[in-house]
Amino acid sequence: MTNSVNNINYFSSLKYPDFQKIWLAGLFAGSSHWALIVIRGWVVYEISESSMLVGLVTFSAMIPMILVTPLIGYLADKFQRRKILQSMFLINFIHNLGLGMLYFLDLIEPWHLIVLAFIQGSARAARMPSGQSLVPNIVPKTYLLNAVALDMSTVHATRLLGPLAVAPLLAFVGRNGESITGIDLAFFMCTGFYALSLFFSLMIKNTSTGQINSESFMQGFTEGLRYVHNTKPIFIVTGITTLHCMLTMSFESVLPFFSVNKLGSEGLVVSFLMMCVGVGALIASIFLAGTRDEKIKGRFFYIFAIISGIAPIFLGLSSNLIISLIAALFMGLGQAGFMIISHTIIQTLSPNHIRGRIAGVYAMYLGGSMALFNFLNGLYADFFDPGYSIAIQGMAFVLIVISTRKNFILRSIYSGKLQTN
Repeated sequence: MTNSVNNINYFSSLKYPDFQKIWLAGLFAGSSHWALIVIRGWVVYEISESSMLVGLVTFSAMIPMILVTPLIGYLADKFQRRKILQSMFLINFIHNLGLGMLYFLDLIEPWHLIVLAFIQGSARAARMPSGQSLVPNIVPKTYLLNAVALDMSTVHATRLLGPLAVAPLLAFVGRNGESITGIDLAFFMCTGFYALSLFFSLMIKNTSTGQINSESFMQGFTEGLRYVHNTKPIFIVTGITTLHCMLTMSFESVLPFFSVNKLGSEGLVVSFLMMCVGVGALIASIFLAGTRDEKIKGRFFYIFAIISGIAPIFLGLSSNLIISLIAALFMGLGQAGFMIISHTIIQTLSPNHIRGRIAGVYAMYLGGSMALFNFLNGLYADFFDPGYSIAIQGMAFVLIVISTRKNFILRSIYSGKLQTN
Protein backbone atom coordinates (compact mmCIF):
# COMPACT_ATOMS: atom_id res chain seq x y z
CA MET A 1 0.00 0.00 0.00
CA THR A 2 1.51 3.32 -1.00
CA ASN A 3 0.79 6.98 -0.61
CA SER A 4 -0.11 8.28 -4.08
CA VAL A 5 1.40 11.69 -3.42
CA ASN A 6 4.74 10.60 -2.04
CA ASN A 7 5.07 7.09 -3.49
CA ILE A 8 6.31 5.72 -0.17
CA ASN A 9 5.42 2.32 1.22
CA TYR A 10 3.94 2.38 4.71
CA PHE A 11 6.52 -0.22 5.80
CA SER A 12 9.51 1.00 3.76
CA SER A 13 11.87 1.12 6.71
CA LEU A 14 11.32 -2.54 7.54
CA LYS A 15 13.40 -3.54 4.52
CA TYR A 16 16.46 -2.59 6.58
CA PRO A 17 17.32 -5.68 8.72
CA ASP A 18 18.54 -3.80 11.81
CA PHE A 19 15.42 -1.65 11.85
CA GLN A 20 13.32 -4.83 11.70
CA LYS A 21 15.04 -6.00 14.89
CA ILE A 22 14.53 -2.66 16.65
CA TRP A 23 10.89 -2.62 15.60
CA LEU A 24 10.21 -6.16 16.85
CA ALA A 25 12.10 -5.57 20.09
CA GLY A 26 10.10 -2.40 20.66
CA LEU A 27 6.85 -4.18 19.85
CA PHE A 28 7.28 -6.73 22.64
CA ALA A 29 8.90 -4.31 25.10
CA GLY A 30 6.17 -1.73 24.56
CA SER A 31 3.42 -4.31 25.02
CA SER A 32 5.00 -5.39 28.29
CA HIS A 33 5.42 -1.79 29.45
CA TRP A 34 1.82 -0.74 28.88
CA ALA A 35 0.47 -3.98 30.29
CA LEU A 36 2.63 -3.41 33.36
CA ILE A 37 1.26 0.11 33.85
CA VAL A 38 -2.26 -1.33 34.02
CA ILE A 39 -1.27 -4.23 36.30
CA ARG A 40 1.01 -2.25 38.59
CA GLY A 41 -1.42 0.65 38.97
CA TRP A 42 -4.25 -1.71 39.81
CA VAL A 43 -2.15 -3.69 42.32
CA VAL A 44 -1.10 -0.49 44.12
CA TYR A 45 -4.68 0.77 44.24
CA GLU A 46 -5.90 -2.67 45.37
CA ILE A 47 -3.53 -2.86 48.36
CA SER A 48 -3.70 0.81 49.36
CA GLU A 49 -6.84 2.41 47.81
CA SER A 50 -4.69 5.51 47.38
CA SER A 51 -4.37 7.41 44.12
CA MET A 52 -1.48 9.29 45.71
CA LEU A 53 0.46 6.03 46.07
CA VAL A 54 -0.36 5.11 42.47
CA GLY A 55 1.00 8.53 41.50
CA LEU A 56 4.12 7.97 43.61
CA VAL A 57 4.81 4.63 41.91
CA THR A 58 4.24 6.23 38.49
CA PHE A 59 6.52 9.10 39.54
CA SER A 60 9.21 6.58 40.52
CA ALA A 61 8.95 4.95 37.08
CA MET A 62 9.19 8.29 35.27
CA ILE A 63 11.70 10.27 37.35
CA PRO A 64 14.61 8.33 35.78
CA MET A 65 13.80 10.26 32.61
CA ILE A 66 15.38 13.22 34.43
CA LEU A 67 18.10 11.37 36.30
CA VAL A 68 19.11 8.71 33.78
CA THR A 69 18.51 9.97 30.23
CA PRO A 70 21.33 12.56 30.25
CA LEU A 71 23.75 9.78 31.20
CA ILE A 72 22.31 7.42 28.57
CA GLY A 73 22.56 10.13 25.93
CA TYR A 74 26.22 10.59 26.84
CA LEU A 75 26.87 6.83 26.71
CA ALA A 76 25.03 6.58 23.35
CA ASP A 77 27.55 9.03 21.88
CA LYS A 78 30.51 7.29 23.54
CA PHE A 79 29.75 3.56 23.14
CA GLN A 80 27.82 1.34 20.74
CA ARG A 81 24.18 2.39 20.80
CA ARG A 82 22.90 -1.16 20.27
CA LYS A 83 24.54 -2.27 23.53
CA ILE A 84 22.63 0.41 25.45
CA LEU A 85 19.36 -0.97 24.05
CA GLN A 86 20.34 -4.54 24.83
CA SER A 87 21.21 -3.67 28.43
CA MET A 88 17.87 -1.94 28.86
CA PHE A 89 15.91 -4.98 27.69
CA LEU A 90 17.96 -7.29 29.93
CA ILE A 91 17.32 -5.17 33.04
CA ASN A 92 13.60 -5.00 32.29
CA PHE A 93 13.44 -8.77 31.86
CA ILE A 94 15.04 -9.30 35.28
CA HIS A 95 12.79 -6.61 36.83
CA ASN A 96 9.58 -8.20 35.54
CA LEU A 97 10.66 -11.64 36.70
CA GLY A 98 11.40 -10.34 40.20
CA LEU A 99 8.16 -8.38 40.44
CA GLY A 100 6.13 -11.38 39.31
CA MET A 101 7.78 -13.64 41.90
CA LEU A 102 7.12 -11.17 44.73
CA TYR A 103 3.44 -11.01 43.86
CA PHE A 104 3.15 -14.77 43.33
CA LEU A 105 4.72 -15.45 46.76
CA ASP A 106 2.41 -12.83 48.36
CA LEU A 107 5.41 -10.81 49.53
CA ILE A 108 4.60 -7.62 47.61
CA GLU A 109 4.68 -4.35 49.55
CA PRO A 110 4.17 -0.78 48.36
CA TRP A 111 7.87 0.01 48.79
CA HIS A 112 8.73 -2.93 46.51
CA LEU A 113 6.59 -1.39 43.79
CA ILE A 114 8.20 2.03 44.25
CA VAL A 115 11.79 0.71 44.11
CA LEU A 116 11.14 -1.68 41.24
CA ALA A 117 9.26 1.02 39.32
CA PHE A 118 12.39 3.17 39.58
CA ILE A 119 14.56 0.31 38.26
CA GLN A 120 12.15 -0.41 35.41
CA GLY A 121 11.88 3.30 34.60
CA SER A 122 15.67 3.63 34.57
CA ALA A 123 15.99 0.83 32.04
CA ARG A 124 13.15 2.15 29.90
CA ALA A 125 14.68 5.63 30.01
CA ALA A 126 17.47 4.25 27.84
CA ARG A 127 14.98 3.56 25.05
CA MET A 128 14.53 7.13 23.81
CA PRO A 129 18.10 8.50 23.63
CA SER A 130 19.69 5.25 22.45
CA GLY A 131 16.89 4.42 20.00
CA GLN A 132 16.60 7.97 18.64
CA SER A 133 20.34 8.20 18.12
CA LEU A 134 20.56 4.75 16.48
CA VAL A 135 17.65 4.83 14.01
CA PRO A 136 19.09 7.60 11.77
CA ASN A 137 22.23 5.44 11.38
CA ILE A 138 20.14 2.52 10.10
CA VAL A 139 17.69 4.07 7.61
CA PRO A 140 18.27 6.82 4.99
CA LYS A 141 17.18 10.35 5.84
CA THR A 142 14.35 10.30 3.30
CA TYR A 143 12.74 7.42 5.21
CA LEU A 144 13.24 8.89 8.68
CA LEU A 145 9.63 9.99 9.24
CA ASN A 146 8.49 6.55 8.09
CA ALA A 147 10.96 4.88 10.47
CA VAL A 148 10.03 7.11 13.39
CA ALA A 149 6.32 6.55 12.73
CA LEU A 150 6.78 2.78 12.69
CA ASP A 151 9.10 2.87 15.70
CA MET A 152 6.74 5.11 17.64
CA SER A 153 3.85 2.87 16.68
CA THR A 154 5.53 0.25 18.86
CA VAL A 155 5.64 2.77 21.69
CA HIS A 156 2.13 4.18 21.33
CA ALA A 157 0.11 1.45 19.61
CA THR A 158 1.28 -1.12 22.14
CA ARG A 159 -1.00 0.79 24.48
CA LEU A 160 -3.59 -1.33 22.69
CA LEU A 161 -1.69 -4.62 22.53
CA GLY A 162 -0.43 -4.66 26.12
CA PRO A 163 -3.74 -3.92 27.88
CA LEU A 164 -5.55 -6.17 25.38
CA ALA A 165 -3.25 -9.05 26.30
CA VAL A 166 -3.86 -8.66 30.04
CA ALA A 167 -7.56 -7.77 29.88
CA PRO A 168 -8.78 -11.41 30.05
CA LEU A 169 -6.39 -12.04 32.94
CA LEU A 170 -7.59 -9.02 34.92
CA ALA A 171 -11.10 -10.42 34.79
CA PHE A 172 -9.85 -12.77 37.52
CA VAL A 173 -8.73 -9.95 39.83
CA GLY A 174 -10.04 -10.59 43.32
CA ARG A 175 -10.29 -14.39 43.05
CA ASN A 176 -7.81 -14.82 45.87
CA GLY A 177 -8.84 -18.40 46.53
CA GLU A 178 -7.03 -19.53 43.40
CA SER A 179 -3.42 -20.72 43.71
CA ILE A 180 -2.48 -18.65 40.63
CA THR A 181 -4.39 -15.41 40.00
CA GLY A 182 -4.86 -13.49 36.78
CA ILE A 183 -2.35 -10.88 37.98
CA ASP A 184 0.25 -13.61 38.54
CA LEU A 185 -0.17 -14.72 34.94
CA ALA A 186 -0.11 -11.12 33.71
CA PHE A 187 3.23 -10.42 35.43
CA PHE A 188 4.81 -13.54 33.93
CA MET A 189 3.38 -12.73 30.50
CA CYS A 190 5.17 -9.36 30.69
CA THR A 191 8.38 -11.22 31.56
CA GLY A 192 7.97 -13.36 28.44
CA PHE A 193 7.48 -10.28 26.29
CA TYR A 194 10.72 -8.77 27.58
CA ALA A 195 12.54 -12.05 26.90
CA LEU A 196 11.48 -11.73 23.25
CA SER A 197 12.54 -8.08 23.08
CA LEU A 198 15.96 -9.01 24.46
CA PHE A 199 16.26 -11.79 21.85
CA PHE A 200 15.59 -9.46 18.91
CA SER A 201 17.82 -6.67 20.26
CA LEU A 202 20.76 -9.08 20.46
CA MET A 203 20.45 -9.58 16.68
CA ILE A 204 21.12 -5.88 15.87
CA LYS A 205 24.43 -5.54 13.99
CA ASN A 206 24.87 -1.77 13.61
CA THR A 207 27.82 -0.59 15.74
CA SER A 208 27.43 3.19 15.43
CA THR A 209 28.55 5.61 18.11
CA GLY A 210 28.77 9.38 18.31
CA GLN A 211 31.82 11.52 18.92
CA ILE A 212 32.76 12.96 22.31
CA ASN A 213 35.73 15.24 22.76
CA SER A 214 35.28 15.65 26.52
CA GLU A 215 36.19 12.85 28.90
CA SER A 216 33.76 13.53 31.75
CA PHE A 217 30.02 12.95 31.75
CA MET A 218 29.26 16.46 33.02
CA GLN A 219 31.24 18.07 30.20
CA GLY A 220 29.49 15.88 27.64
CA PHE A 221 26.06 16.55 29.13
CA THR A 222 26.74 20.29 29.24
CA GLU A 223 27.67 20.22 25.55
CA GLY A 224 24.33 18.57 24.73
CA LEU A 225 22.37 20.94 26.97
CA ARG A 226 24.12 23.97 25.48
CA TYR A 227 23.43 22.74 21.93
CA VAL A 228 19.71 22.27 22.66
CA HIS A 229 19.36 25.70 24.25
CA ASN A 230 21.43 27.51 21.61
CA THR A 231 19.71 25.91 18.59
CA LYS A 232 16.39 27.71 18.38
CA PRO A 233 14.33 25.18 16.37
CA ILE A 234 15.40 22.30 18.65
CA PHE A 235 14.85 24.38 21.79
CA ILE A 236 11.37 25.56 20.76
CA VAL A 237 10.19 22.10 19.63
CA THR A 238 11.54 20.64 22.88
CA GLY A 239 9.65 23.32 24.83
CA ILE A 240 6.25 22.78 23.21
CA THR A 241 6.67 19.00 23.43
CA THR A 242 7.51 19.26 27.15
CA LEU A 243 4.31 21.23 27.72
CA HIS A 244 2.41 18.62 25.71
CA CYS A 245 3.71 15.78 27.91
CA MET A 246 3.09 17.77 31.08
CA LEU A 247 -0.47 18.82 30.35
CA THR A 248 -1.92 16.01 28.21
CA MET A 249 0.07 12.81 28.84
CA SER A 250 0.22 12.61 32.64
CA PHE A 251 -2.96 10.71 33.42
CA GLU A 252 -1.90 7.10 34.17
CA SER A 253 -1.85 7.62 37.94
CA VAL A 254 -5.57 8.49 38.08
CA LEU A 255 -6.94 5.76 35.78
CA PRO A 256 -7.78 3.42 38.69
CA PHE A 257 -9.70 6.30 40.33
CA PHE A 258 -11.61 6.93 37.10
CA SER A 259 -12.38 3.24 36.72
CA VAL A 260 -13.79 2.79 40.23
CA ASN A 261 -15.22 6.17 41.21
CA LYS A 262 -16.45 7.64 37.92
CA LEU A 263 -17.16 4.66 35.71
CA GLY A 264 -18.24 2.20 38.42
CA SER A 265 -15.94 -0.64 37.42
CA GLU A 266 -12.55 -2.14 38.26
CA GLY A 267 -9.35 -3.30 36.56
CA LEU A 268 -10.93 -4.30 33.26
CA VAL A 269 -12.06 -0.74 32.46
CA VAL A 270 -8.52 0.54 33.07
CA SER A 271 -7.42 -1.87 30.33
CA PHE A 272 -10.21 -0.70 28.02
CA LEU A 273 -9.21 2.96 28.46
CA MET A 274 -5.56 2.17 27.69
CA MET A 275 -6.61 0.03 24.72
CA CYS A 276 -8.59 2.93 23.24
CA VAL A 277 -5.57 5.19 23.64
CA GLY A 278 -3.64 2.53 21.73
CA VAL A 279 -6.21 2.39 18.92
CA GLY A 280 -5.96 6.14 18.43
CA ALA A 281 -2.16 5.95 18.50
CA LEU A 282 -2.18 3.18 15.90
CA ILE A 283 -4.35 5.26 13.54
CA ALA A 284 -1.98 8.23 13.82
CA SER A 285 1.09 6.04 13.36
CA ILE A 286 -0.25 4.38 10.19
CA PHE A 287 -1.25 7.73 8.72
CA LEU A 288 2.13 9.34 9.36
CA ALA A 289 4.08 6.29 8.17
CA GLY A 290 2.69 6.95 4.70
CA THR A 291 3.52 10.63 4.28
CA ARG A 292 6.66 12.60 3.48
CA ASP A 293 4.91 15.84 2.56
CA GLU A 294 6.20 18.71 4.74
CA LYS A 295 2.96 20.70 4.50
CA ILE A 296 0.84 17.74 5.56
CA LYS A 297 3.25 16.95 8.38
CA GLY A 298 3.27 20.57 9.58
CA ARG A 299 -0.50 21.02 9.45
CA PHE A 300 -1.11 17.81 11.33
CA PHE A 301 1.48 18.76 13.94
CA TYR A 302 -0.88 21.62 14.80
CA ILE A 303 -4.07 19.57 14.46
CA PHE A 304 -2.74 16.73 16.62
CA ALA A 305 -1.71 19.28 19.27
CA ILE A 306 -5.25 20.69 19.43
CA ILE A 307 -6.78 17.20 19.62
CA SER A 308 -4.37 16.31 22.44
CA GLY A 309 -5.71 19.23 24.45
CA ILE A 310 -9.42 18.82 23.70
CA ALA A 311 -9.71 15.06 24.33
CA PRO A 312 -8.66 15.19 28.05
CA ILE A 313 -11.41 17.75 28.66
CA PHE A 314 -14.05 15.20 27.62
CA LEU A 315 -12.37 12.38 29.55
CA GLY A 316 -11.99 14.46 32.69
CA LEU A 317 -15.59 15.65 32.78
CA SER A 318 -17.25 12.41 31.66
CA SER A 319 -18.89 9.79 33.86
CA ASN A 320 -20.15 7.83 30.85
CA LEU A 321 -18.12 4.80 29.75
CA ILE A 322 -18.71 5.23 25.99
CA ILE A 323 -17.78 8.93 26.03
CA SER A 324 -14.70 8.13 28.12
CA LEU A 325 -13.55 5.43 25.70
CA ILE A 326 -14.04 7.73 22.69
CA ALA A 327 -12.14 10.50 24.48
CA ALA A 328 -9.31 8.04 25.25
CA LEU A 329 -9.16 7.07 21.56
CA PHE A 330 -8.76 10.71 20.50
CA MET A 331 -6.18 11.23 23.24
CA GLY A 332 -4.10 8.44 21.71
CA LEU A 333 -4.59 9.85 18.21
CA GLY A 334 -3.47 13.35 19.18
CA GLN A 335 -0.64 12.30 21.48
CA ALA A 336 0.94 9.78 19.12
CA GLY A 337 0.64 12.02 16.07
CA PHE A 338 2.14 15.00 17.86
CA MET A 339 4.99 12.99 19.42
CA ILE A 340 5.93 11.18 16.18
CA ILE A 341 6.32 14.46 14.30
CA SER A 342 8.15 16.07 17.22
CA HIS A 343 10.61 13.16 17.45
CA THR A 344 11.20 13.31 13.69
CA ILE A 345 11.99 17.02 13.79
CA ILE A 346 14.42 16.59 16.69
CA GLN A 347 16.20 13.62 15.10
CA THR A 348 16.52 15.31 11.71
CA LEU A 349 17.90 18.54 13.13
CA SER A 350 20.43 16.74 15.38
CA PRO A 351 23.97 16.15 14.03
CA ASN A 352 25.15 12.55 14.41
CA HIS A 353 28.14 13.35 16.63
CA ILE A 354 25.93 14.83 19.36
CA ARG A 355 22.57 13.17 18.62
CA GLY A 356 22.64 10.93 21.70
CA ARG A 357 23.17 13.83 24.09
CA ILE A 358 20.47 15.92 22.40
CA ALA A 359 18.07 12.98 22.70
CA GLY A 360 19.05 12.62 26.36
CA VAL A 361 18.27 16.27 27.13
CA TYR A 362 15.03 16.05 25.13
CA ALA A 363 13.95 12.89 26.99
CA MET A 364 14.93 14.46 30.32
CA TYR A 365 12.56 17.38 29.82
CA LEU A 366 9.71 15.19 28.55
CA GLY A 367 10.02 12.46 31.16
CA GLY A 368 10.55 14.89 34.01
CA SER A 369 7.40 16.83 33.21
CA MET A 370 5.34 13.62 33.00
CA ALA A 371 6.78 12.27 36.25
CA LEU A 372 5.98 15.45 38.14
CA PHE A 373 2.44 15.85 36.84
CA ASN A 374 1.57 12.16 37.27
CA PHE A 375 2.53 12.50 40.92
CA LEU A 376 0.63 15.77 41.36
CA ASN A 377 -2.47 14.39 39.63
CA GLY A 378 -2.36 11.30 41.84
CA LEU A 379 -1.96 13.45 44.97
CA TYR A 380 -4.84 15.68 43.88
CA ALA A 381 -7.08 12.64 43.27
CA ASP A 382 -6.85 11.60 46.95
CA PHE A 383 -8.67 14.80 47.94
CA PHE A 384 -10.59 16.04 44.90
CA ASP A 385 -12.05 14.80 41.63
CA PRO A 386 -9.01 14.69 39.30
CA GLY A 387 -11.26 15.05 36.28
CA TYR A 388 -11.39 18.81 36.75
CA SER A 389 -7.61 19.06 36.92
CA ILE A 390 -7.15 17.00 33.74
CA ALA A 391 -9.79 19.06 31.91
CA ILE A 392 -8.13 22.34 32.96
CA GLN A 393 -4.71 21.07 31.86
CA GLY A 394 -6.12 20.08 28.48
CA MET A 395 -7.72 23.49 27.99
CA ALA A 396 -4.47 25.20 29.01
CA PHE A 397 -2.56 23.29 26.34
CA VAL A 398 -5.10 24.21 23.65
CA LEU A 399 -4.69 27.90 24.51
CA ILE A 400 -0.88 27.56 24.51
CA VAL A 401 -0.89 25.91 21.07
CA ILE A 402 -3.14 28.60 19.60
CA SER A 403 -0.84 31.29 20.99
CA THR A 404 2.26 29.63 19.45
CA ARG A 405 1.08 30.54 15.98
CA LYS A 406 2.75 33.89 16.71
CA ASN A 407 6.14 32.17 17.03
CA PHE A 408 8.03 32.25 13.71
CA ILE A 409 9.62 28.80 14.01
CA LEU A 410 6.45 26.98 15.08
CA ARG A 411 4.39 28.89 12.52
CA SER A 412 6.89 27.72 9.89
CA ILE A 413 6.51 24.12 11.07
CA TYR A 414 2.69 24.34 11.10
CA SER A 415 2.73 25.64 7.52
CA GLY A 416 5.35 23.14 6.35
CA LYS A 417 7.90 25.82 5.49
CA LEU A 418 10.57 24.81 8.00
CA GLN A 419 12.52 22.19 6.08
CA THR A 420 13.58 19.25 8.27
CA ASN A 421 14.45 16.76 5.53
